[in-house]
Amino acid sequence: MRFFVPAMVILTALVALGAVVLLLIVPGVPPAPHAAEAGVRDLAAIEPIATAAPSTPAAEPRTEPASEPASEPASEVVPTPPRLMVVSRSTLTERTRTGISRLRHVRKIDVFDGGVVKVAGVGLNLIAVDPARFRAWTPDGVAAQPALWSALTAGDLVADSSAVRRLGLVLGSHYQVDGGPRLRAAAAASFGLPGVDGIVAEETGRRLGLLPGVAMLVHGPQKATALLRKRVGRLLGPGSQVVAVGRATGAATTRRTGGEKAASSDGGTGPTRGDTGTGPAATGEKARRVAVGRPASYLELYRKSAGVCPGLSWTVLAAIGQVESSHGRNNGPSSAGAQGPMQFMPATWKAYGVDGDGDGVADIWSPYDAVPSAANYLCANGAGQGGRKLEKAIWFYNHSWSYVAKVMAVSRGYAAAYP
Repeated sequence: MRFFVPAMVILTALVALGAVVLLLIVPGVPPAPHAAEAGVRDLAAIEPIATAAPSTPAAEPRTEPASEPASEPASEVVPTPPRLMVVSRSTLTERTRTGISRLRHVRKIDVFDGGVVKVAGVGLNLIAVDPARFRAWTPDGVAAQPALWSALTAGDLVADSSAVRRLGLVLGSHYQVDGGPRLRAAAAASFGLPGVDGIVAEETGRRLGLLPGVAMLVHGPQKATALLRKRVGRLLGPGSQVVAVGRATGAATTRRTGGEKAASSDGGTGPTRGDTGTGPAATGEKARRVAVGRPASYLELYRKSAGVCPGLSWTVLAAIGQVESSHGRNNGPSSAGAQGPMQFMPATWKAYGVDGDGDGVADIWSPYDAVPSAANYLCANGAGQGGRKLEKAIWFYNHSWSYVAKVMAVSRGYAAAYP
């Protein structure tokens, strides 16, 4: 018998909660400017130039308080790593809780509110916790992050690091939830809870409409996990799920102020950014290679790079290149750390950066790598399918519908200028 349950089981169970599935109010998209106002430049005359990384990147202005709020020292937290996660269709009864707590090998349980909210049509599986109690359930590296727990106390969302990468959440940005408050994604951490995209405080959970007492964590000896899973399952009602939980790494990332990229003039917050880090694409080790070469003009570079994503027009890449850096004229880094002609954050580059010119390195500062990498990222979000999928992919690049309208307008300008 297999004891591993895919994360989608949790999603299915949470969606079944019904009342907590909310819909996003998509902001109205302002009218697109006329093509003549789009600022279309003569791409054939602009030569791509691979610049080196600045030796002294601009420092982000410090706007947060000089000291962190007082918090419980990590040394005082007695870790109780979860072995099982339970998701119920309805509030777990006192009888069920007591029955589970009395099972042999069960050393600790805790119950939390939970449910699904939607942002831009994408579901977020959330649980609401008391930070002081939940801290013991997290990996040591997470428990030792004062800023993370301060963010929860302040009413913000702490997203799971995997959700930041998968859903394109921008730390420091606010997201509007239909029927509920705007939710700020303040920090990210690896909680290791299957299917859980983020954590909020109990009061925030109530404002979001999460259902009370539908999620439970169970602690016991690791060697007894399989046996416990069977016994806990027998005490639950129909439709409930019991999932074995693995130990997370404990990496955490916070953004106390602002977004991952400095806000653009049209109100955007920058390309989709995960937590910072390095990896093959950032260091040039085993970088994925695509055949773009080193074209003599940006026009040809955009055209060749579009081939990375079948169905994507080169004019969209050109429009993003103009809006982000004016085709390499302003490569940053931005105050939040976005870099290169397509203004990638290092974590996004780690996941989507490619080697376009075949030199063996995926260089965030090189247009020959950055432009095809942008095509790679857009394609991962469905840009090649066109229509609303394309608009949504651009929205993931920069979480602003006015940014989408601007890019689409510039794209139409390029299509008219270069038929």
